[in-house]
Amino acid sequence: MSTYYPRTKDLTRTRKSVTDSPPSSPSPTDKNYRHERLSRYDSSGESVTDKPLGRTSSYTRRETRLTALNRQEQDSTTKDYKKMYAEALHENEKLKSRLQDSKQELVKIRSQLEKVTQRHDRISERSTVLESEKREKQALEKRVSNMEDELKILTELKSDNQRLKDENGALIRVISKLSK
Repeated sequence: MSTYYPRTKDLTRTRKSVTDSPPSSPSPTDKNYRHERLSRYDSSGESVTDKPLGRTSSYTRRETRLTALNRQEQDSTTKDYKKMYAEALHENEKLKSRLQDSKQELVKIRSQLEKVTQRHDRISERSTVLESEKREKQALEKRVSNMEDELKILTELKSDNQRLKDENGALIRVISKLSK
């Protein structure tokens, strides 16, 4: 029986569409290809590569070739998978460490951001307090200036009142002198 040989990308066949068929006249590459094919066979029609094998059948040669290819592929894929697994683990560890570093950096940046926002909040609170204090100060200054104006008016009224009293007292004296 023949051994199962899975096809790989290198051994897959592709169908050619009508548009992919070669032109009717042979191209130089076709001539070279035929030449290579012809050069593999000697005058007896046997392949040059088959001669050392002697009288073995084509079936046996094919089986031997497939078995050798299969062994090579199994060995290389086993080694490749181990190598790929080791590389993937190494890459995974690198990525984990980078992720951890990024997380630590993110924590630092968040704490810095929090500090900045707290400062900004304090500054905005201070500015709000300062604005309200400024408004209160302006209101108080206005009240003080109004009170000073009222005090001036009161002192003027007092002086007018005192003057009127004095005039009244003088009038009363004049009237009392006149009435005597």
